[in-house]
Amino acid sequence: MADKLMDCITNPVKCKLLLEIQAQGKVTAKHLSDIYTDIPQATLYRHLRKMLSDGVLQVVEETQIRGTVEKTYALAFNMEKDIETVLAENSGELYMQYFMQYIMGFAKQFQQYCQSPDINIKKDMTGFSLSPLYLSDEELTDLVTNISRLIGAVKNNEPRADRKLRTVGVIISPPEKLDD
Repeated sequence: MADKLMDCITNPVKCKLLLEIQAQGKVTAKHLSDIYTDIPQATLYRHLRKMLSDGVLQVVEETQIRGTVEKTYALAFNMEKDIETVLAENSGELYMQYFMQYIMGFAKQFQQYCQSPDINIKKDMTGFSLSPLYLSDEELTDLVTNISRLIGAVKNNEPRADRKLRTVGVIISPPEKLDD
């Protein structure tokens, strides 16, 4: 499943569809067509069929409308599973689904921001970066503890005129295996 999901994330059209389906919970092809007027109808249906056959989507409702059947699509997997299950099973596939949910949530926020007419990247202080670091397990634990402490100090801030709601995400990649 993870490879099929990754295919959706890396395909711009499938990614748009996946983000909207995840955001809405369930959608019809008409809804997707109304939202994404830049996707030709034949392409939309072709991608929905492929995502359905790949097991990424499922049909959750069928409604008879003027001699045709309108299908309602939803994700075919539950990305809300308890993280304890992932840890207990040490399941790479479930872990990848959680990671995709994380990435898709951020991607949806960035998509909405980048499509807004009043985008101002510098003024809004948005951004992202990668910082490859050589760290021992102890150094990594200290770093994560300090980041958590800093975030914890401001996570209960109340809204007010000078504060904007922002999402800060942290990803720690698995260690790279270096050739000796």
